[in-house]
Amino acid sequence: MTYQFEQIDHIQLAAPKGSEEEAREFFVGILGLVEVEKPDNLKKRGGVWFQFGSHQIHIGIEEPFSPAKKAHPAFHVRNVDGLKAHLKEKDYPFIEDDQLPGANRIYVYDPFGNRMEMLEWV
Repeated sequence: MTYQFEQIDHIQLAAPKGSEEEAREFFVGILGLVEVEKPDNLKKRGGVWFQFGSHQIHIGIEEPFSPAKKAHPAFHVRNVDGLKAHLKEKDYPFIEDDQLPGANRIYVYDPFGNRMEMLEWV
């Protein structure tokens, strides 16, 4: 084989025009990610980027906007129960799901309606 996939560099979620501050409130204020600066030549497109470890989530502006309600990224989270407690403390809704054997998982929707899976293998 002449190539191989190594890891995911970033994922992109769509958001409506003008929603950058709301994205910051959720991804930094609720989830605790770090905002990273977009390259100057991409700033004019709008949107905002966030990072955890070596991975990034790019929030891209899409017009017309339609949230991803089924397709979703799944994040491995150490201590999903701690995340649940944190979300409850922030009064941010999530959906518990016990349908995947061996996983403690929840679904969280960003402020734009995009579904994200948070799971921990137990």
